[in-house]
Amino acid sequence: MSFGRELERRRFRYLPEVRTARRALVLGDGDGRFTARLVQQGGEVSVDYVDLSARMLALARERAGIERVTYHHANALTLPLPAVEYDLIVSHFFFDCFEEREARLLVERVARASRPDARWLVSEFREPKWAGPFLRGLYLFFRVTTGLNTRRLTDHRALLAAKGFRLMQEETSRFGLLVSELWVCP
Repeated sequence: MSFGRELERRRFRYLPEVRTARRALVLGDGDGRFTARLVQQGGEVSVDYVDLSARMLALARERAGIERVTYHHANALTLPLPAVEYDLIVSHFFFDCFEEREARLLVERVARASRPDARWLVSEFREPKWAGPFLRGLYLFFRVTTGLNTRRLTDHRALLAAKGFRLMQEETSRFGLLVSELWVCP
């Protein structure tokens, strides 16, 4: 089953709403399509881009350039983050790579690095009732092909809400399987 360009549409859905961002933390943007669009849309944003994959970092660097982006080949769970630094956090199809304990740690770390009124863009998979077998198959595929240890989706919404983030906007597609969300920091 292919998602076509829907994953990309989920990533870009709330891009216009973050045009005024000055300091962004982008977690696992893959080949850098979102980061490139963020930098190109105008404004003065400066980006810290974090990814574990050297290949994805190279692709992102080609696509988004180096003028306003600093690339970190690192684990987002251990990379030192400055306190109260970012007014934009971006995580596209990122929470689905973590077990709940790790995702909780990630949210706690990023919350400390967020400025008041920071916005967090999330694109992610959801698990509507019909999708259980499909998602189990998807996780099995990624476990076999990439070594991903995670076996199920973590509820990132509960973790963000527990840190005081408020969901401002959301849009679903593919019968509720995919979601774009815009959260704001307290």
